[in-house]
Amino acid sequence: MSQRVLIAPDKFKGTLSATAAANAIARGWRSVRPDDTLELVPMSDGGDGFGEVLSKLHASRERSVKTFDAARQPCEPVWWFEPETSTAIIESAKCIGLAMLSPGKFHPFHLDTFGLGTLIHGAVKSGAKRCIIGVGGSATNDAGMGLARALGWKFLSKDGGEIGSWPLLHKVATVVPPAKRKPFAQMIVATDVANPLLGPKGCSRVYGPQKGLRPEDMETAEAALKGLVAAMKKIGPDYSKEPGAGAAGGLGYALMAFCGAKRVSGFEVFAKESDLKKKIAAADLVLTGEGSIDDQTRMGKGVGELALLCTKLNRPVYGLAGVVQPAKKKDIFTGTDELVRLTTPEEAKAHPAEWLGKLAAQLAGKIG
Repeated sequence: MSQRVLIAPDKFKGTLSATAAANAIARGWRSVRPDDTLELVPMSDGGDGFGEVLSKLHASRERSVKTFDAARQPCEPVWWFEPETSTAIIESAKCIGLAMLSPGKFHPFHLDTFGLGTLIHGAVKSGAKRCIIGVGGSATNDAGMGLARALGWKFLSKDGGEIGSWPLLHKVATVVPPAKRKPFAQMIVATDVANPLLGPKGCSRVYGPQKGLRPEDMETAEAALKGLVAAMKKIGPDYSKEPGAGAAGGLGYALMAFCGAKRVSGFEVFAKESDLKKKIAAADLVLTGEGSIDDQTRMGKGVGELALLCTKLNRPVYGLAGVVQPAKKKDIFTGTDELVRLTTPEEAKAHPAEWLGKLAAQLAGKIG
């Protein structure tokens, strides 16, 4: 009998976008079960690829703006605009992403989010009243100081001098907001992590090393962000302990504190905008996946959250990945499989769509 199959993978980081992964799975599945009805819903939990995924759900129009990357080098990133609701969809990694920079060329002390603030200003000038922004994949650790400065905020030392570099934020005594604090009537920030801004689980210590922060840099970075929080407490609520404040080098904190944004998990944004619960309920089975299915997947990442939702709705869900780490207890997936069962890791990375299609075809044969 034919089945209704929902195909909803995340990206296979570094090899396949979520859309490319969904297409590969669909090709493999159709080669064995051509009569099944397939619905492709590529997903994102707020990281790289968020803008592409959400823009397709909204049928948004692609725009671009001249601004700067994290190293203040000129760039012209895309963003998306949905005119009916005046909604801007922004993926911060398109502007200040780590992948945009040459590896090891820049130290995080010399990188900031100024260019993203310029992009936001451009979206406002284009008529956007509402904004959804995904913040994963950034190169920065400035807690959004650069973004704030681009939007008109000023950071002053005790002697009244303006502070322009985020590692010097331990000297900030006064923060002066612009005349208009909120750039949008509504702003939603989608994060793929729930870390606070400061401390052992904060952005500097957890994610700083992958951006280039060294052990000897941690004291400076932490002192700078503590200084910012202390100064901001004088003029508004403290968002530093909010879940997601530490996302993207403190960009989650910045969008709440400087732009009045509401933080939501990236998966929740995707699930709502795609009407995911309804799509799962209408399917006979669900196929999902990402580059690696591991403990992080099963503890809150988007693919794991999708699997849990399938369980609640009593729908079988299969996870396909480059590699799969076995579950330590009862798995949230009905079944999992990995590309490295079929080929070498090197070959899987070189031709991921081909091997993902083959993996899907094998699963289709077993289901049939």
